[in-house]
Amino acid sequence: MTLPRPRALEPAVTLLCAIALAMVMTYPYSLHPGSVGRVDSGDGRLSIWNVAWIAHALTTNPSQVLDANIFHPSRHALLYSEANLGAGVLAVPAWLLTSDPYVAHNVVLVITFVLSALAAYALARRLTRSRGASAAAAVAFAFTPFVFAHTTHIQLLMTFGLPLSALAMHRLVDAPSLGRSVALGLALALQGFACAYYGIFAGLLVGAGVLFYAWARGLWRSPRYWLAAAGSATISVALLMPLLVLYLDLQAEGGVQRSLGNAATYASTWRDYLTSAAWAHRWMLPWLRPWVEVLFPGLVTVTLAGAGLWLGLRRGRAPVTDPGAATAARVRREHTIFYGLLAGLAFWASLGPKAGLYSALYYALPVFSFLRAPARFGVIVVLALAVLAAFAVERWLARMPPTRAAWAGAALPLVVAAELTGIPLGTFPARPVPEPYRVLARLPPGPLVEFPFYYQNIDLHHHTLYMLFSTSHWHPLVNGYSDHVPEAFRASAWDLHTFPSIEAFQVLERRGARYAMVHLDMYASAARREVLERLETFAPRLRLLVRNGEVLLFEIVEP
Repeated sequence: MTLPRPRALEPAVTLLCAIALAMVMTYPYSLHPGSVGRVDSGDGRLSIWNVAWIAHALTTNPSQVLDANIFHPSRHALLYSEANLGAGVLAVPAWLLTSDPYVAHNVVLVITFVLSALAAYALARRLTRSRGASAAAAVAFAFTPFVFAHTTHIQLLMTFGLPLSALAMHRLVDAPSLGRSVALGLALALQGFACAYYGIFAGLLVGAGVLFYAWARGLWRSPRYWLAAAGSATISVALLMPLLVLYLDLQAEGGVQRSLGNAATYASTWRDYLTSAAWAHRWMLPWLRPWVEVLFPGLVTVTLAGAGLWLGLRRGRAPVTDPGAATAARVRREHTIFYGLLAGLAFWASLGPKAGLYSALYYALPVFSFLRAPARFGVIVVLALAVLAAFAVERWLARMPPTRAAWAGAALPLVVAAELTGIPLGTFPARPVPEPYRVLARLPPGPLVEFPFYYQNIDLHHHTLYMLFSTSHWHPLVNGYSDHVPEAFRASAWDLHTFPSIEAFQVLERRGARYAMVHLDMYASAARREVLERLETFAPRLRLLVRNGEVLLFEIVEP
């Protein structure tokens, strides 16, 4: 019997290790996916609803996936925030098996870490040829504290497209071809569908790489090289164009555009690059307030990245009789310069408009008007540092005897993971669905409105609780919450806030609302008494379907 070669086992072993580490690092999401979630915040509830909606729509009526069941009767309501199509696609199997929004979301959460680790490993493996160095880089990037700080934003966990795009870019640079051009275009489009922020970042990363290696290797003279690069850009834009056109339409309506002043609020500072919630770093937090983002990649990663940069920039002397070593040294130096520059430029951009680079990009690239948080460029800094760290580990392991290098290569990723761990991650118990929602799920379809109807900006996030509960029935919902709110919603919010009233019923008639859910326990005591009095006054227009404690479900009828 022929035993499998070690290299043939590498993909399977890498996958199993990535899954095992992701399960550990995301506890308790990984072991209790149906009973915990970030329901403590509007963004967390929005993410759970978002993933569930897309999975539901894709398995029932895919053509209507953008017409989410919020802000009824607005069209393309999903696009008032990050669409999260990638997360929704990943959630489809879990949704089909359970129809549980928490399971769907949390399974995707774990998968994102696995995919990010695999993509970062593949990138470092191509650049270093070292398993141990690649594993250390994969852990440093996939489990960076920045990602754990965003468990309420499922799209910001979708970092895998960044190293995947970089890998595809390196393959194209090394040997331009039609196949590699298509692969790079698909990688860029995949990242764009998974996260618009990272899609823009990936485009900038690849663009910088194409220009840098054209200069470093003299490829600017090669028509084949430029045709391949242009083909990748064309493919990615063509695939993303239908979604981009819809976003541009909303932008023209004033729906999704952000100003430079708004971006300045979310620019990073030096404090952010020392901020981390990992257990090894929390002792620093009292000295770092206030911070905007969580960007410290860990002391091990920073130290190794510094060593990798220094070693890579040193001009070693290769023997004249060994041209292969000289070529390897030159290529390593090219990669070191590129990722060093990438880290520096991303750091500069993360500082926001006042530092200059972000402002230049904002005016040069129209898509920057979609962005709000320059500090998120820090994820590119982390990727560049992880690659530089891999260069240092590669050189370190190469100087060891094979057996010792194998043990060191296996131990170092665990050291990196130990520094970055923050388990157990912060979670809250899943919200039980009140009985009236289960009754509603059995009733004929019809638009639903829920009260209290929040109208002040500071309170709008409370609508996400209604959105989360809507995953049990999927009726159209007059309520809604997103990064941007339709003008029609704002214009009628005050009148709906006064429900039940003549003005509120006029709005609901225009919206075609059929059902009304009233949460008496969510009103202050005085407001609760007033609502009960008005419910008696307007009783002819409200047929009580079910009451469960403080939650009442009505059907709206003609007077």
